[in-house]
Amino acid sequence: MQGVAKILVIDDEAQSRHDLGVIFEFVGEPCVCLPLSLVEKTLPEHAWKACFVGKIASKRALTAVLDTINEQTHLPMLALREHHELLSSFPNYVGDMRTPLTYHQIAEGLRHCQEFLGQVTRPVPTIGRRSTLFRSMVGSSEQIVAVRKLIEQVAGTDANVLILGESGTGKEVVARNVHYHSPRREGPFVPVNCGAIPPDLLESELFGHEKGAFTGAISSRKGRFEMAEGGTLFLDEIGDMPAAMQVKLLRVLQERCFERVGGTKTLKANVRIVAATHRNLDEMISDGSFREDLFYRLNVFPIEMPALRERREDIPLLIQELFARMQAEGVCGNLHFSQRALSSLVQHDWPGNVRELANLIERMTIICPDGLIDVNQLPPKYRYSDFEPAGSTLMEESSDQLERDALSAMFSDSFDDDFDELDVMPSINALPPEGLNLKEMLADLEVDLITQALEAQDWIVARAADMLGMRRTTLVEKMRKYQLGRE
Repeated sequence: MQGVAKILVIDDEAQSRHDLGVIFEFVGEPCVCLPLSLVEKTLPEHAWKACFVGKIASKRALTAVLDTINEQTHLPMLALREHHELLSSFPNYVGDMRTPLTYHQIAEGLRHCQEFLGQVTRPVPTIGRRSTLFRSMVGSSEQIVAVRKLIEQVAGTDANVLILGESGTGKEVVARNVHYHSPRREGPFVPVNCGAIPPDLLESELFGHEKGAFTGAISSRKGRFEMAEGGTLFLDEIGDMPAAMQVKLLRVLQERCFERVGGTKTLKANVRIVAATHRNLDEMISDGSFREDLFYRLNVFPIEMPALRERREDIPLLIQELFARMQAEGVCGNLHFSQRALSSLVQHDWPGNVRELANLIERMTIICPDGLIDVNQLPPKYRYSDFEPAGSTLMEESSDQLERDALSAMFSDSFDDDFDELDVMPSINALPPEGLNLKEMLADLEVDLITQALEAQDWIVARAADMLGMRRTTLVEKMRKYQLGRE
């Protein structure tokens, strides 16, 4: 191999290869664009620093080629989003990109590749610059402030850290903050998901192997401990580590040395260990599935990441940050939530935590790429009726306009069949000679239809308003007017 390290771009479509080549050259990254069939032949001819996977005809062939790349170079891998499920099992997969590619996506992806290789050279903020230090930890709640304080306390030491919390709460964000603001920040931050790697491959992944150590070991390969030399090794989902590997990891933590699989040379482990899990390790220790001595080795400094439902006041700030990121990527325009939509989201329990919130925001950018998102546009499970946001401009509509909206909704085509079934609307020919009180008759009809809609939707006002084809605030006013309630 010779020359400047390049990005290996793999794409089976000629036009796509040309376009990707132009894009990477434009951002100042030399690259070699190849169809999948030529990758293995060309691999020894250059020095590489990253691999980008574009449009590929055969996923089976792609898996074989990526296995070869891993054996020879262990490059960090980026890919189009369509390959996420396939590549997520590769330990050196650092992220995906959506089309069309943007400068922000490419820059962010390449930064993750540099972090993977331990080549980040950008200046790192000092602990005193709080506004920048915790940029990725959005929130001002008491719980997040406490987490920041714990990170400040432990960042300057070499103590092992154990991060606890439900899935999706942002445990890796905490781990990266511990690393980037520690004396080891110039070294690599190497993440490994202990639950995503097959048990029989985990030892090789962590400690490396020598050539011929097992079938398929055609060359020597560094493990994650060697790659993290002088930096931080992040062991995610440590609770999923097999029992046999727990014993070997405990020995490394105690003696700070290890051997590659199939090797006899003892290697020093100058790394800091940060582990994380969503599991209850105390229960696992009780049932014998996790070693108590390993737990105490890892649990030198525990940090518990709170669930999103425990810091609901941070939800508007998180939404604002997520929108800002997507706008920077060109994914959405000037998109924002109405006050009552935000109030509804704050009431949700968020079992998937921040990850669920991020997925919802991405979904809403697809449904409503620009403009205002109101509560009726949220997916049904995120709509709640037991709130009344103060100061909403929608509540300031005149009563005349509210009545016009309600009457318009009642007499829309969607309710023609209901009128026939209810038999409450007399025809013009049936008008009695003495006349009738039209206002009272319409009010009775309105009460009847509103009550039916509320009962059909279990008295969730937002859903009943959708069923009646009116705004939620309009329906709330009508319920007040007629003193309607579940009781």
